Amino acid sequence: MDLATLALFLPACFALNMAPGPNNLLSVSNSTRYGYRTACVAGMGRLLAFAAMIALASAGLAVVLQTSELLFSGIKILGAAYLFYLAWQLWRSDAGSDNQVTGGPVGIPALARQEFLVAAGNPKAILIFTAFLPQFVDPAQAITPQFAVLGGLFLALEWIAIGAYAYMGLHMRRWFSTPRGKQIFNRCCAGLLSAAASVLLLARRA
Repeated sequence: MDLATLALFLPACFALNMAPGPNNLLSVSNSTRYGYRTACVAGMGRLLAFAAMIALASAGLAVVLQTSELLFSGIKILGAAYLFYLAWQLWRSDAGSDNQVTGGPVGIPALARQEFLVAAGNPKAILIFTAFLPQFVDPAQAITPQFAVLGGLFLALEWIAIGAYAYMGLHMRRWFSTPRGKQIFNRCCAGLLSAAASVLLLARRA
């Protein structure tokens, strides 16, 4: 893989990583509620889901998802249902309690599982890997090593995006430090997650 290909791939890939979406919104919410470090570590769940999707795309198994309307719809409905569930949890959460991770009721494994399920419940993500990554693969060279490099770069940039959105949430926590402010923030996030779930339900296979 030459430098010219990487020069094209990196900015295009980072634009995808930084695009607002359910997982990035989750990082903002987690950082605001539980702290920056917790939100970043919880993002490992998302990276694990994306790594699995990249492996599927590399193996060509994503073609099954592309050709099966039933499978695509099933994953889509489950993913949207989970987003609606998270939105409902945020909407009814107790804004008066301090939910910092130290001594709080929610631990990092649970938040990482949320990140994983939100990422895995979006079938458009694996289609992005199927349509986007191959554009930068040279068919004249070995495919698997190229996919490994591109996938690794994608995950590294996604990690930066997790940190950036969590940092945003860290600063937003100062603005929403009162119980009333926390309630407003939680309900705004709930509305955005519901909107993301609605968009997901309208998604169609490319």
